[in-house]
Amino acid sequence: MIAENNIILDNTQINQKIKRIAYQIYESNSSEKELIIAGIVGNGFTFSKKIASVLEEISTINVTLCEVIIDKKKPLQPITTSISVNDYKNKPLVLVDDVLNSGTTLIYGIKHFLEVPLKRFKTVVLVNRNHKKYPVKADFKGISLSTSIKEHVQVEFNETTAIAYLV
Repeated sequence: MIAENNIILDNTQINQKIKRIAYQIYESNSSEKELIIAGIVGNGFTFSKKIASVLEEISTINVTLCEVIIDKKKPLQPITTSISVNDYKNKPLVLVDDVLNSGTTLIYGIKHFLEVPLKRFKTVVLVNRNHKKYPVKADFKGISLSTSIKEHVQVEFNETTAIAYLV
């Protein structure tokens, strides 16, 4: 069980952040007919599905979900996606992850998509920690935290609830 004082974002707050991020994505892509939402495997993909769901409610943009399969422990391994390159080539794409820790996962995800011409490229994270190893930033973020190096942010999504906490 999670101690109450370690909770960063509760379910209601996470849902509010998802809505706000979806509106920001819509605002920056309002003239587009379609948009690719690419979530990094695991929580990033779960988070991307929630964003896509809100985008479909608030806009007429045709949203295509894409899962980005990356080995977070070995990011130099080949990265694959659940849709083909031709499905996102020359289209606006938003790369989504749950937590921006060191920036390693996000930077290698970005590198993968830089090998394909895109119309526009943005990044999203729910929690942005300020201990980056790489010069990478999230264009849209739910919350930014200054934490110690020893602290870790954990996000848990299940069917009906979500929570983010500090461990």
